[in-house]
Amino acid sequence: MLKTLITLMVTLSAAACLAALDINKASEAELDSIKGIGPGTSGKILDERKKASFKDWHDLINRVKGIADIKAAHFSAEGVTVNGMLFKPDTRKAPAEDAASAAK
Repeated sequence: MLKTLITLMVTLSAAACLAALDINKASEAELDSIKGIGPGTSGKILDERKKASFKDWHDLINRVKGIADIKAAHFSAEGVTVNGMLFKPDTRKAPAEDAASAAK
């Protein structure tokens, strides 16, 4: 029983590692397999990736039109990474937002 349990845990761990899909290494077909990424979005990702690899999620969001924090969080939940990192929303306020808050 213990051997079976250990084998199952190792197998699940290996499957979880294989489930991660890095945006900088994924093929068009792999990108299309992610819920929410269709042919149009995968084409935009591949076009931008030809120019330079994505540094992080915020670089991806800035360079690929149609991907914002909400979609990035969804893709990350599906196992998509950028340079091996899951999405973490940027909680810092932009300088313009800080100035507007201070003016009130």
